[in-house]
Amino acid sequence: MADLEVPHPRDVHELQGQAVAEEAFEAARARGRLHHAWLLTGSEGVGKATFAYRAARRLLGAPSYPANGVLGADPEHPVSRQVAARSHPDLLMLEREGPDGKARKVIPVDDARRLAEFFSKSPASAPHRVAIIDAADDLNVNAANAILKTLEEPPPRGVLLMVSHSPGRLLPTIRSRCRRLAFQPLGIEAAAAFVSARADVNPEEALRLAHMADGAPGQALSLAAANALAMDDAARDLLSELPKIDETRALSISEKFRGGEGQAQFNLLFDRLADRVRRLTLDQAAQGYGRLDRWAQAWETLQRLPREVEALNLDRADALFTALTELRQAAQA
Repeated sequence: MADLEVPHPRDVHELQGQAVAEEAFEAARARGRLHHAWLLTGSEGVGKATFAYRAARRLLGAPSYPANGVLGADPEHPVSRQVAARSHPDLLMLEREGPDGKARKVIPVDDARRLAEFFSKSPASAPHRVAIIDAADDLNVNAANAILKTLEEPPPRGVLLMVSHSPGRLLPTIRSRCRRLAFQPLGIEAAAAFVSARADVNPEEALRLAHMADGAPGQALSLAAANALAMDDAARDLLSELPKIDETRALSISEKFRGGEGQAQFNLLFDRLADRVRRLTLDQAAQGYGRLDRWAQAWETLQRLPREVEALNLDRADALFTALTELRQAAQA
């Protein structure tokens, strides 16, 4: 689905299934007890970043717009337009996307250091200054320490909203200085309906995507845009042929690993292989099969290889055949 574009969270004005989190935030804001730092936690694609931008619009002065929910703001309001254009003087965004529009591996320390300077100034035109970090998991070690300095000295009329898919990986000192808001998946049926309304998929495909995303609607939509169904089909076919390896099929699949999008397709195939191996191992364990250690080892390889390939610039096709060889050995055990 190359023509499917997933909107950036700053351009999304509706949020489904997260009324509890929104009401908690709005209640704190209405009472004048707004914490200076909020850690937004939950699996990827459940709406954390969308919430952050919704909260930011309200903190920056956009009036309530109940048609779009608890923290809704009119998309045509000047504040909403400035946020969409990334031109609001009282909003700072730290993300992996660099100035050239390309995704970086981490959020570097130089970006994180901008936070202290940003919060050292009074709001230019809004009730608050707001910074969004999407995601805090992407901060490198030095960047995380730079953020910590800001958290230790809360800025007046400043609010920091940090998205985190894996809060356990953050520094304990960062977690302890934030108020946490937890976001839950919508559930399989609701996530499938979300995808069906936005992507050209049939009901069965929508359910598959929702299951892949564990009920996270945004993640399911991103998977649809990334052609995850085709990669899931490829993973299924490769595993169904074990212990035989169809080298022609594998080579055909590896052609998708070329070019700028090649790493993403490589990661996606390995993710689908790992998920199917995990489910296969659990099924065999439930049925009392022995010798599952080889499948567990293969699963660990599928988890590890994408990181090594990217970090060391290894050949992706070679990595695929390495993984397939280990899967064959597991099937023969």
